[in-house]
Amino acid sequence: MAMTTSASRVKHLNPDGMMKNPAFSQAIEVTGPVKTVYVGGQNAVDRTGAVVGKDDLGKQTEQVMLNISAALRAAGARLEDIVKMTVYLVQGQPLESGFEAYRRAWGDRGAPPTVTVVYVAALGRPEYLVEIDAVAVVPLA
Repeated sequence: MAMTTSASRVKHLNPDGMMKNPAFSQAIEVTGPVKTVYVGGQNAVDRTGAVVGKDDLGKQTEQVMLNISAALRAAGARLEDIVKMTVYLVQGQPLESGFEAYRRAWGDRGAPPTVTVVYVAALGRPEYLVEIDAVAVVPLA
């Protein structure tokens, strides 16, 4: 018996009646054959494990985005394949510098992922100000 597969599709949804923001989508619909990549929580460490941007949320977010990009590349994915990000910020950190670093990393890709931001008491090491995990969907057809 032959199987019929439909083309995969990732559709970013920003319905009327909901806020529209260039930094995130309200929902994302995925259909068809895809590869899903889960990127574990990334912190601002370089390849040697040294913390980048001590006491600087913007610099830490830049390094986190570089780490996410590297993890995605290893799986044959790109930043624009991300459909969901969760950002964990240490309580008391102002969101703005991290948000600006995220926007620079995202660039003009359009169709941003869904994003949840959570303030937490602490992360794995006292130097960490931000941690981000991601889910990417790569169409196979």
